[in-house]
Amino acid sequence: MELITIKDKNYSGKRVFVRVDYNVPLDKNLNITDDTRIRASLETVNFLLAQNAILILASHLGRPKGKPNPEMSMAPVAKRLSELIQKDVKLAPDCVGAEVKKIVDTARPGDVILLENLRFHPEEEENDENFSKELADLADCYVNDAFGTCHRAHASIVGITNFLKDKAAGFLIEKEVNALSKILEKPERPFLLIIGGAKVSDKIGMLKNLLDKVDTIITGGVMAYTFIKANNWETGNSKVEVDALPLAKEIYKEIRKRHLEFHTPLDHVVADKVSEDAHFFTTERGTVPIGWIGVDIGPQAIDEYSDCIRRAKTIFWNGPMGIFEIPQFAKGTIEIAKAVASADAFSVIGGGDSIAAVQQAGVADKISHICTGGGASLEFLEGKGLPGIDILKK
Repeated sequence: MELITIKDKNYSGKRVFVRVDYNVPLDKNLNITDDTRIRASLETVNFLLAQNAILILASHLGRPKGKPNPEMSMAPVAKRLSELIQKDVKLAPDCVGAEVKKIVDTARPGDVILLENLRFHPEEEENDENFSKELADLADCYVNDAFGTCHRAHASIVGITNFLKDKAAGFLIEKEVNALSKILEKPERPFLLIIGGAKVSDKIGMLKNLLDKVDTIITGGVMAYTFIKANNWETGNSKVEVDALPLAKEIYKEIRKRHLEFHTPLDHVVADKVSEDAHFFTTERGTVPIGWIGVDIGPQAIDEYSDCIRRAKTIFWNGPMGIFEIPQFAKGTIEIAKAVASADAFSVIGGGDSIAAVQQAGVADKISHICTGGGASLEFLEGKGLPGIDILKK
């Protein structure tokens, strides 16, 4: 897939509207707890600054439901970005309106303006035409570097491009599309899919689309328990996505038809409750005893899964192996992270918890590509066109 990219253009002296993904986690004191998404934009930001452009950065943060909410202001982001680029970042009081227009009109080349949260206006998510035009009126050119929101047909992703014809993808989007396209179009074999976590129904489409490309599938978390239940095996009180059981049964049939290698855990860590003070033990088989909850994969599963990882040449991983947030139940996910990092393979990780796992294991730098958008990467691998990407194709 070929995209129009910022490398092909000259932005000197131009006002550039850059859609970034600064939807970062904040603690109760509104301090940023993880600035990965801000750092991910720096290559594009610094490139445009080196070209002497006027930067108008725009993002959403949280779910303010179309109303201003001081707890979801972009203020902490402006402060952190300023520290990272060692340059003043002016936070606009809104993302549209006369005051914002005045700030932009008086800006000089090299200035950086961060608009206030786009989702303080319901029109952003509605892809409203007038709101799109107001955003477009601030700039001469449009750059999208917010891969994590490219599956949303919102005003700052799609609508704005009806009024700003000079458009391009930033470096982050280019990297994301290249990595995911490699998996979809020419994966080196064996191709291993590691799929865990919750939200089973969100991942079924991707799983179906990759069945003709993968060689091996290993499962953990709610995904594993849903497949175990679909086989009519005991899952105890483990979380199962009941609505997805018919789809899981259908996928089982397709897997068998293709003679793919498919694994659910050989053993489990099970607990009496999901809590740090839970009683827990490791089972000796691949089912969960009645009354107990599956919270992690066991040592036999870790060994078997690590062997699958060692053999792979292409790996895509989405979702943890258990209830990773509780330290006692994180071992399976951490061990899988270490195995993926040491594999002689092209590895791509998508999804917040899988990313947190490789960071916690201290191996993030050994992963070929870490996706910044879990939902967008799943839809891309599902074979769906992403609205924000489709408009940037050459």
